[in-house]
Amino acid sequence: MNILNKLGFGVRSPDPSAMDPTIPQSPDDDSPAPGQQFAQFGAGCFWGVELVFQRVSGVTKTEVGYTQGLLHNPTYEKAAKESMERHQKAFNRKIVTEILPAKKFYRAEEYHQQYLAKGGRSGFKQSAEKGCNDPIRCYG
Repeated sequence: MNILNKLGFGVRSPDPSAMDPTIPQSPDDDSPAPGQQFAQFGAGCFWGVELVFQRVSGVTKTEVGYTQGLLHNPTYEKAAKESMERHQKAFNRKIVTEILPAKKFYRAEEYHQQYLAKGGRSGFKQSAEKGCNDPIRCYG
């Protein structure tokens, strides 16, 4: 029984070993506006990371989403389930971070964009004001 079932989620994602990792993912085709630059960061919970970048002077736009996975057009639920099932067997192994060229970026569902600044589930809006140093509470 996987951990999702233990937590009460009865839906199983496709077996990652059955997914075809040879499906080509083209490089991300986002282009910055003239006079601007583009950066892409990988992180765990993207809500808190996005709020950090929203507060940085000079950052004009943030978007959260998914990249580097085996799923095309992923959703938050599909990406989380696929990742959990794939890594569940490796809990006793050393966890490392790979730095790789970015593959296709899939923008997350609209409700995830600027999620904490909009109030998240509880409606408690957190400041995205430039230079703000308030603690960030990631409360899904």
